[in-house]
Amino acid sequence: MNLESPKVKVEKSPEDIFNFLENIKNFESLMPENISKFEVLSDDTFLFALSGMPEITLKKKEVTPPNKIVLGAAGGKIDFSLVGNINKIDDTSSEVQLEFSGDFNPMMAMMIKGPIKKFIETLATSIPKSI
Repeated sequence: MNLESPKVKVEKSPEDIFNFLENIKNFESLMPENISKFEVLSDDTFLFALSGMPEITLKKKEVTPPNKIVLGAAGGKIDFSLVGNINKIDDTSSEVQLEFSGDFNPMMAMMIKGPIKKFIETLATSIPKSI
């Protein structure tokens, strides 16, 4: 299953956005209002839970300054990744898009597609307000 957020314009350089997203503590400010838990476990790992959903642990898997950050599932039964792509528009603005990909059985994919799409859209649209 592959999902993409809308592309969001941010009035910052790719380096500024990359530095913001590379610090995993900043993800707390991007989370939706229905977050019930957020905990930084290490410099590259955090755990969060949304109301009524199981806890999810994400770990920084790959960084390509200043254009790409890949977070992936850290343990658990489900393997997935969340990729932040940052593209320069000009010297003072950039475009950010989040991509979610995971290998789920068809029943699971059907159940989680809507909530995950909404989640990555919330993360993406929160970036300009939070940075």
